[in-house]
Amino acid sequence: SEFIKPYLGSKYKSTEVPKSLIFYMCKHSGPVNEIQWCPVREQSHMLLSASMDKTVKVWDAVDTGCCLKTYSCHSCAVRAARWSSCGKRILSGGFDSTLHLTDVETGKQIFSSKTEFRISALKFHPTESNIFLCGGFSPDVKAWDIRTSKVLRVYKAAVQQTLDILFLPEGREFLTSTDAVSRDSADRTIIAWDFQSAAKISNQIFHERYTCPSLSLHPKESVFVAQTNGNYMALFSAQRPYRINKKKRYEGHKVEGFAVGCEFSPDGTLLVTGSSDGKVFFYNYHTSRIIRTLSAHKEACVSAIFHPVLPSLLATCDWAGEIKIWQ
Repeated sequence: SEFIKPYLGSKYKSTEVPKSLIFYMCKHSGPVNEIQWCPVREQSHMLLSASMDKTVKVWDAVDTGCCLKTYSCHSCAVRAARWSSCGKRILSGGFDSTLHLTDVETGKQIFSSKTEFRISALKFHPTESNIFLCGGFSPDVKAWDIRTSKVLRVYKAAVQQTLDILFLPEGREFLTSTDAVSRDSADRTIIAWDFQSAAKISNQIFHERYTCPSLSLHPKESVFVAQTNGNYMALFSAQRPYRINKKKRYEGHKVEGFAVGCEFSPDGTLLVTGSSDGKVFFYNYHTSRIIRTLSAHKEACVSAIFHPVLPSLLATCDWAGEIKIWQ
C-alpha cells in the first residue's frame, strides 16, 4: 500500500481519535464476529473478517475498501479467524466444529480438522508460529501444532465454555475467560495457565459475578483488561497473582450479552471498545475517563481495532454485517 509506505520506517506517533468515516464495507450477509489487521506491517492494508454468514473475507481496508477474497470453507457460522504471523495463512474455526488453515493466495486448505466442540476462540502462540490454542463450547482448551495436525496438549477447566484466550508476553502463560459464574463466588471466570505443563496457575483472579467476553493485553505495560458483562472493563496485572486494579474501571459503554471486543491503541494511551448500542468508546488508559464516543453503527458494535501502523485509522464491525473504516 502506497498509503502505508511512508509510515513503515518511522516510529508510531501518538494515536489520534478518528473523526470521519472513510470506507463502508457491507458484503457480509450476517453479523461480523471478529476483525483483525494483517500483522505483517508491509501488508497491514489487509483486514480479515469472520462472519455468521459462514464466510471469512479479506479486505483492502486502507486504499480501496474493496473485498479482495472470500473463503467459504465452513458449513456454519465462523466465530473466530486469525492471521498467521507471516500473513500468508488464515486460521478459522466455527460452529461446524471444524478448524481450517487456509492459504491466503490460493484459498486451499493447508490443514483441516474436526473437533468435538463448536469453536469460539483461536489464538496463535506469540513466539511459536506453528502452535495455536483453540477453545469453545467445551471444558477443554487445546494446543495444536499445524506441522503435525495434532493436539499437543489439553487444558482442562471445569467450565462449559471458553469465551476468549489471551497469551501473556513470551507465551509461557495464558489466560482463558469462561462462562463460569457460580452463585456463591465467581472463581474460574478468568483462569491463568502454564502453557508447557498445562497446570492451572490461578482461578481466583476476578471475583465479581460477571463473565468476560474478551481480554486484551497492554502493548507496553504488564497489564491486561477484561471486558465484562457488567458494562465495564476491569484492569489487572499481567503478572502473578494477576491482581485487579480497584482504582481503575472503564465504564460508560454497554455490553449486554454481546461478545464485545476491546483493545489498547498501539502506543498504549487509549483503550477502545465497541458497545451494544452501536457506539465506539475511547477511554484514556491512565485516567479511565471517556475521551470521545463515536456513533458508529445502528446495531451492536462488537469490535473496534486500531491499525498497527497508521496512527488514527480504526476498523469497526457490527451485528448487521457491516465493517467501517474511520480516520
